[in-house]
Amino acid sequence: MYWTFLIFLHVVAMAFFLGGQIMLAFTVVPVMRATPAQPEKIRAIAQRFGMGSLIALGVLLLTGLSLASHFQLWDYGPFQVKMALVVATIIAVFLHMMRGQNHVLMAITFILTLATVYSGVNLTH
Repeated sequence: MYWTFLIFLHVVAMAFFLGGQIMLAFTVVPVMRATPAQPEKIRAIAQRFGMGSLIALGVLLLTGLSLASHFQLWDYGPFQVKMALVVATIIAVFLHMMRGQNHVLMAITFILTLATVYSGVNLTH
């Protein structure tokens, strides 16, 4: 039951992190940009999502490390690929936080997130 709950938390945190990126990129930002004088609102939404994303990343790291130890994945090649993607994603997130509205970093973060989720799904079978 405990490990099932950790998997559940891991999936919920992933859904928040990836789903939030999709929501911002494809709905919130385009709608807000179409309305005059909205940059400060976009910034406020992004900052709020950023805080939630940091919490989600923390949950992902804690649950992921615990699950990797429990299921003895540290020497498993596909898991190591996922860990490399996780590190790259975290670096991209922090660079994006420091550089603000850099669209290239946004795209890189999104692509890395998708690749990380795909590699995680690949680990399940």
